[in-house]
Amino acid sequence: MRKSVLLVCSLALLALCPACGDGSIRYEVAHTPTMGMSFWNAFQLNINEDLVKDQADAVVELGLADVGYKFINIDDGFQQPRDSAGNFRYNADLFPGGMRAVADYIHSLGLKAGIYTDAGDNTCGSENKYPYGLGTGLVGHEEDDCRLFFDEWDYDFIKIDFCGGQNAGLNEREQYTKIGNAIRSCEKKDIIFNICRWRYPGTWAEDVATSWRTTYDIRPWFSRVKYIIDENLWLQAYTRNGHYNDCDMLEIGSQWPGSDARLSHDEELTHMAYWCITSSPLIMGCDMRKVSQESLEVMMNTDLIAMNQDKLGLGAPVVQRSGEVYVVAKDMGAIMGPRRAVVVMNLSEEPSEIDVSVEALGFKGKIKLYDCFTHSYVEDCSPQTSFKVSLAPHASAAYFVTGKRIEKSRYQAEESYMKMFTTIEGIASPRYLQNNSADMGTYAAGLGYSPDNWLEWGNVYSRHGGDYVATFHYAAAAEAGFIVSVNGEEAGACECIIGGSDCDNWQTANIRIHLEKGLNTVRLGCPDGPMPSIDFMEIRKESK
Repeated sequence: MRKSVLLVCSLALLALCPACGDGSIRYEVAHTPTMGMSFWNAFQLNINEDLVKDQADAVVELGLADVGYKFINIDDGFQQPRDSAGNFRYNADLFPGGMRAVADYIHSLGLKAGIYTDAGDNTCGSENKYPYGLGTGLVGHEEDDCRLFFDEWDYDFIKIDFCGGQNAGLNEREQYTKIGNAIRSCEKKDIIFNICRWRYPGTWAEDVATSWRTTYDIRPWFSRVKYIIDENLWLQAYTRNGHYNDCDMLEIGSQWPGSDARLSHDEELTHMAYWCITSSPLIMGCDMRKVSQESLEVMMNTDLIAMNQDKLGLGAPVVQRSGEVYVVAKDMGAIMGPRRAVVVMNLSEEPSEIDVSVEALGFKGKIKLYDCFTHSYVEDCSPQTSFKVSLAPHASAAYFVTGKRIEKSRYQAEESYMKMFTTIEGIASPRYLQNNSADMGTYAAGLGYSPDNWLEWGNVYSRHGGDYVATFHYAAAAEAGFIVSVNGEEAGACECIIGGSDCDNWQTANIRIHLEKGLNTVRLGCPDGPMPSIDFMEIRKESK
């Protein structure tokens, strides 16, 4: 039976292995992550023209604009129901000067202006019952509203929710694609488009929008921040090519309306450090007139902002883990260059420490360790294999690490890119799943049965090129197989050994592969049959 599965995979190989077209990664991006502020978290529907201008003034006066926070994004609450001809209307009582005048004022400060709507019929704040937002969404008005927002009112950014999309029973991909086409048809160009679907929408979003929300809304308590971090740890391959996972607004300096909830200083640092290293948009959600100096210093940490605004625009996968202490890292400036950003986070409720492996960070020998919180170098930079980091509950450390890079040998499945991946409920999708039996507690499952349901690593690096042995760690509860392609060419196939469940009794398969000098793409797939669960791939130079 296993032979039949493998034969099916092989017969469909041409469909599996195009010349790396839709899996390719382009480095040095046109847009770095959006930085600015938004009104929803602090004010919800209680907005008006004077408040928008006051917040814009504060962003400039506090020096936030000088370090990159340029967008002033109006959220829900400025609309009125459409007129009898279906034309969009704003609330003239709240915005007596008009929406164009507000954008002009924001622009006069050297800032960018953002606006909000819904992909469907009603906005989220209307809860499908309050008149102001009913029927004000984009469905049926995509091109007219986009021309109004961008060509007539001159806004630079738009956040598009999906409460009305759900209410109208719309398909996310179809409707957001239609909206993206309408935005691109406007005379105004270089518009930032944020999809607010509250889950990772799917890889199609990269062709449509600049950024996309990956989780439900944030709140200013650490359990919600931790939930967002937990969800994003395994999504880092999907931040790429100038398009970004959006972890939601910053709750630094925030207090939820009607609540005493707020983050501690350690929690604010962890919040900021993780958003920055993962290249999430940095959209402040607090009242800028009331932010404390301590919180302001966190938001204005120029070292963390440099992580966020790096020209590569990369996500930061997990490179080491001990319980709920995570080490995440990414290249800075150049792929496989001498400098990396590193964040160590203790997401647990207990004080914890971890010996951070220099090799896991991608280095060997002497390193320079720069602390992004103290803005100073750590003194002991002697040759070492690890360094110890001790953290209070919810605390973190952030570094720039410089040294001699080594070729990476282990590529985790949870840092791979899966073409059919989404976290929207009700849509069939491969998954990153948790189990302690996996190498770092996470593995990939649900692959195969489609030419598009593949897994790949697009960052497999070889300093000189040559022949390697790739060892794949997998688990299969039933017959399964996969084809391995390297840079679009078939390299080999695996008939999987059945050995228990799909997340234990991990087996290995060795396949010889040839890597070109520099970056390579290794893809696993089985278009018409099942694939096993994948834990990781390990590569080693083939001995002569």
